Amino acid sequence: MKHFLTAMALSILSSTALAADMITYDTEDSFDDVVFGLESAIIDAGLVIDSVSHTGEMLERTRADIGSETVLFLNADVFSFCSAKISREVMEADPMNIVFCPYDIFVMVRPETPETTTIGFRTYPEGAMKKVESLLDGIARAAIGLD
Repeated sequence: MKHFLTAMALSILSSTALAADMITYDTEDSFDDVVFGLESAIIDAGLVIDSVSHTGEMLERTRADIGSETVLFLNADVFSFCSAKISREVMEADPMNIVFCPYDIFVMVRPETPETTTIGFRTYPEGAMKKVESLLDGIARAAIGLD
């Protein structure tokens, strides 16, 4: 039981820290418009989308199976992609930067704010990985017309 409580405390602290370590932008654009803008911005940057995780659909589909009544998202997708050029640069600086690849940008709409679509991504450590953070920021901003 002691290990369980310790693990729970660490999990809560980790998720709180992780939640604070991201950059997000809110827009009144629809989820579909932001997704289209994101797909276009990724392609315009010369990158290829490796995968799209339909996280919101999965959580909603499994909600009753695990006994939850909480609807977390009206829509939520995570787009994964990589840049061969930037990935090479950051991994030449430190091969352990492989842990960050591929890079993800999420788009979500929460039930309590259905008129707001949020786009965002995690922050990265100081040094070479700030180049990736800059890339993601440019793509996210372009997706919602801020650049």
